[in-house]
Amino acid sequence: FTLSHLFNLAMEVYLVGGAVRDELLGLPVTEKDWVVVGSTPEEMQSLGYKPVGKDFPVFLHPDSKEEYALARTERKKGRGYRGFEIHASPDVSLDDDLLRRDLTINAMAKNAQGEIIDPYGGQTDLENRILRHVSYAFAEDPLRVLRVARFAAKFHSLGFKIDQETHVLMRQIVASRELGEIALERIWQETTKALSTEAPGEFFQVLNSTHALSQVYPNFYRPFKEEENHAHGLATLESICKRHTDANIRFVTMLAGLHYQDMTNNLQNIKKFTQEFPLSNDVRKLLHLVISYQHKCHNAFELSAEELRRLITYLDARRNPERFKNVLEICEIVYITINKTQHYKQKQFLLDAASAIENIDIDAWIQAKVSAEELTNNIKQAQLSRLKELISKFN
Repeated sequence: FTLSHLFNLAMEVYLVGGAVRDELLGLPVTEKDWVVVGSTPEEMQSLGYKPVGKDFPVFLHPDSKEEYALARTERKKGRGYRGFEIHASPDVSLDDDLLRRDLTINAMAKNAQGEIIDPYGGQTDLENRILRHVSYAFAEDPLRVLRVARFAAKFHSLGFKIDQETHVLMRQIVASRELGEIALERIWQETTKALSTEAPGEFFQVLNSTHALSQVYPNFYRPFKEEENHAHGLATLESICKRHTDANIRFVTMLAGLHYQDMTNNLQNIKKFTQEFPLSNDVRKLLHLVISYQHKCHNAFELSAEELRRLITYLDARRNPERFKNVLEICEIVYITINKTQHYKQKQFLLDAASAIENIDIDAWIQAKVSAEELTNNIKQAQLSRLKELISKFN
């Protein structure tokens, strides 16, 4: 990389954090963050940088739009991940700035000459595949429990493990009950990032091992006290990851597996979760349909023609066929994973049922000028007739 556009400035600029880490790991660098040592907000703005930081001085480069943060230190002054007093001034050194970071592998920098600055052993931990805290100040920020769990998922395929002492500090954070201070938006942001990794199950395993689940997700994760439910949730998550990279579909599948055994008693908890967390409307609807109707889908061959027609209607197959297919695929994954079978004929049966009631010829009834009530009844009877034929075929 080049810093030629800054060579004329008195301040020192370093590439830091994930960009340095990923470059050393041979991974694609998708985002660059910079630290500026020896400058002030006034100087940054005079050079055309646009201030964007609310809690500390962060600026956007006038051309690249990448983030440049003034070197800073933090002092704990209150509860939660926002309970810090920020100090940013020209006398804060690079080592001071790196010391406040979470993990040693994220506490490295690179200067204009391409030299790696590594005061806390990040390169050694990269080589040994260790996720280790930089300092004991790690325990002051509850968000780091989620971040370390996410890095464990992100780098699981590379063989990274959490350092034992770091794991102890994570449990201390959980014991402090400060996880409840983290905004739900931030929790969901970390969760979504973790779900997009190659091994999202590791994220939930780490949270479970630190006893964080009941604080981070107080509603839907209470059943994880039962190891069987825990295993079902992670198994279905692992299965869906082989088919889908979409974080939302992965998450809904995991919840469906998690609550497979005791769906009725957990519906209220799940409903409360969907109301609290910043989920999109599409995800809320998908989750509602899967959680509410997965067992009817599993038992589709036992339904009468009328029950089958109502199920297809509830699943909104006509107006949203793509979501309907996602619901069925999630149900398939949950069923074959938990029941350890290779077949889920219910999926094709329900697809055929939706197709059977979709195109009913109503031209003759319209020409006969039947009433709206009679037209509706005729359509229903025609749909039921087709579904009875379908049921006979599959039986």
